[in-house]
Amino acid sequence: MTFDFSAVAWLHGVCALAYGFLSVLILSRLFSGAKDGNSRGRTGIWLTVACLTTALWAGAVAVLWGSHHIAIAAWLELARTVAWYGFILHLYRQSVTAQRQMMQAFTTMGLLALLLVGGLPLMEAVFDHPATTLATIGPVVKLGFAVSSVLLLENLYFNTAPEARWHINLLCIALGGLFLYDVMMYADALLFRRLSLPLFTGRAPATIVAAPLIALAAARARRWKIDIHVSRDVVFHSFTLIAAGIFLVSIGVTGEIVRRGGAEWGYVAEVTLIFAGLLTVAVLVTSGSVRSRLRFLLADHFFSSRYDYRREWMRCIDTLTAPEAYVGLHKRAILAVAQVVDSPAGVLFVRAPEDVAFQWAGSLNMPAATEPVPPGSPLVPLFRDGDWTVVLSEVPAALDGLAGLPRAWLAVPLNHFGSLIGFVVLAESRAPFRLEREAYDLLRVVGREVASRIAEQRAAQILDQTRQLREYSQRFAFVIHDIKNVSGQLSMLLTNAEVHADNPEFQRDMLVTVRASVGKITRLLSRLQADRQERSHTLVAPLEHVQAMAEACRITRSAVVAVHDDGHKAGIAIDPEAFDAVLTHLLNNAAEASGAGTVTVDLRHENMSIVIDIADRGPGMTPEFVRDALFRPFSTTKGGGHGIGAYQARELLRDAGGDLLVLTRIGEGTTMRLLLPAVPTGVAVSVALEG
Repeated sequence: MTFDFSAVAWLHGVCALAYGFLSVLILSRLFSGAKDGNSRGRTGIWLTVACLTTALWAGAVAVLWGSHHIAIAAWLELARTVAWYGFILHLYRQSVTAQRQMMQAFTTMGLLALLLVGGLPLMEAVFDHPATTLATIGPVVKLGFAVSSVLLLENLYFNTAPEARWHINLLCIALGGLFLYDVMMYADALLFRRLSLPLFTGRAPATIVAAPLIALAAARARRWKIDIHVSRDVVFHSFTLIAAGIFLVSIGVTGEIVRRGGAEWGYVAEVTLIFAGLLTVAVLVTSGSVRSRLRFLLADHFFSSRYDYRREWMRCIDTLTAPEAYVGLHKRAILAVAQVVDSPAGVLFVRAPEDVAFQWAGSLNMPAATEPVPPGSPLVPLFRDGDWTVVLSEVPAALDGLAGLPRAWLAVPLNHFGSLIGFVVLAESRAPFRLEREAYDLLRVVGREVASRIAEQRAAQILDQTRQLREYSQRFAFVIHDIKNVSGQLSMLLTNAEVHADNPEFQRDMLVTVRASVGKITRLLSRLQADRQERSHTLVAPLEHVQAMAEACRITRSAVVAVHDDGHKAGIAIDPEAFDAVLTHLLNNAAEASGAGTVTVDLRHENMSIVIDIADRGPGMTPEFVRDALFRPFSTTKGGGHGIGAYQARELLRDAGGDLLVLTRIGEGTTMRLLLPAVPTGVAVSVALEG
């Protein structure tokens, strides 16, 4: 029988590349774990050394095959065997802690070594030729290591707890197969006193086949602290493509057999089968149920944990934080929980703080619940304060309150800081799903995150409602204060009418004041009826409004108001009614503080701003009063006051981009300084602001 000697080099070269890549992968994970603060682990170092020596041995065979230096490969092969034996011994010492079992294992290997050493003279006597030559020592030693490794693997497997064997079964299969192959090859070499070239060549592909099993075993065993990460998506799509390829190849082979059968319709049958196979693959790949079954199958058999927790957490966050235009929060909350168990549908029940029963809040591919779930429902106590997922099929009584929800399967609680604010009822998953502790834990974590998002949305809604009520309350307070000012003006007008009723000029002033007061009250009431306060900021000539409000103060309060300006013609951008309200309040306060004295109004332009000083000669205010009480709403020293005027004046000025400053000293009076941005005349300004 002829044999292709170049195949030996090529196969061993591929084997060297495979184990070299595996060594680099393990080393990279070890060093990345060290940067993250994790222990490198002696197990990972042992495995790296074993893989690296295997790669060196295979590379030496590939490079030195057919040369006089092939003996180097033989020594590297011995080093490879010793390295794997040391790795297995290290795992055995980790798994088996009993001293008696350790002694049994080492006693068995010692007896085996004696048997091998004692067997050499026996071979010399039986076969009548020297057995202890240099050519036989190497195979005997390698055979001894191979047998010892097989026995050690057997002890490792059977002395490991049954629930922990899942982590090492692939490793035992891979290494056990390699060492049994070595036993067979070196037993054949000792029996026929020559190394079988086909067996030697076949060991390279056998070693290559064992590499993926070793990698999967390393990824499964978290105690090794190697953490070889295999993407679930890559495994899923690769497995799908491989399965689809095998299916299509089998369809093609079937068609080819039919075609070669000689039938006249053979070509038609082949094309039809291939087309039907393509359609079948397309249907299976796009089927949610098939994809779900494949995903569960791969997770159960190829990974140490069912879930990729980083990916699950990121998917949960992305689902819950998707734009509102995509889908409402309630549907996104159901979807985030349903993705954990691959459920296609669900219903959300939420209980508001003021509610007693759980109300329907949204559905995903399921009908809306027509009835709320009362607190006395048998389902609610089963949540155990929000930490327990309920399998509804196990508690038939819990389904009584969920009438109209087909295929209801799980009820996942939404726990927010120890309070059960709702729950999600999920339909049966697309494929049979085995519920384990891992799934329950992830459902509990996702449920708490969903509860936080729902509570956050509820808090935002309450905050928005509070803001609207605050705006309305502020608007109402401003209107009441302005009505109080109008009422004060009318009261003063009536008081003066008793003295000047017969004066025609006073009668005209009174008519103008009453007409203006009625119009102002009408506008104030209409402002309360609006959904939101709107003020149109237009260009206002400040001097005209100052003079008009000073004249109104003179009429209603008989005050002496002196107005001065610097002659500039710049305007200000403010709502005219708001500006008049500010001037009215400040002038009235100044007139009241001055008594029979004069109120001085000084209007000037400074650095692109208009400054209006309203000064009185009253008693003044203390700095503490200005700091703590003057601008605090509902704080007043007047018997009939509301404590809102100064606050309102400052807020209206700030809405227009200005401010209100207070300059005061006890016994020397007070100056209220209005600061507003100056707008050159001729500039069109019309800005609607929402209060």
